Amino acid sequence: MSKKTEALMSTFKNEEVVVIHSANESFYGSMAGFEDTLRTVALVKVDKSLSISKKLEIAFTKTNSINEAWWSNEGVTPMFPDAACRSTSVGDMVIIGTEKYKCEMSGWSKV
Repeated sequence: MSKKTEALMSTFKNEEVVVIHSANESFYGSMAGFEDTLRTVALVKVDKSLSISKKLEIAFTKTNSINEAWWSNEGVTPMFPDAACRSTSVGDMVIIGTEKYKCEMSGWSKV
């Protein structure tokens, strides 16, 4: 398969979701590493055919550092200006299409 065909197939089968980090003041107080405002930190490639909950799970997992820095994960386009960025956490958001979801202590809520 040619590179152009591969790129077209990827675009057809996948979509990018937006990961936004928030201040998280209500949960963490003023901890170092947590922003004062909302900031887009990543675009994460997901399969269009997956459920919303699966897309949210993938976005969360791919923007958390486990064995290495999360911005090195396949399918992740980092969007932050600094040399590093914290992992996605409670209070952060993911946009899928035109819908926004907030990370809760357990699961996600639609905003």
